Amino acid sequence: MDTEKNTCCPKHIKGIVCNVESCVYHDSHNCCTANEIAVGPTEAKTSAQTLCVTFRPKTEG
Repeated sequence: MDTEKNTCCPKHIKGIVCNVESCVYHDSHNCCTANEIAVGPTEAKTSAQTLCVTFRPKTEG
């Protein structure tokens, strides 16, 4: 992980790298700007079965 890149984000969640550019909480530095994140579902057994349930799509306009 590029820690220098992750420290330039004033309102990011420290240690969280987000590459989902279509999320409203994604900024141009691959940081998550949500107040908190939730990851699920609870029945996941592998990382491939998990997802960020905080995701909200950006509105185009």
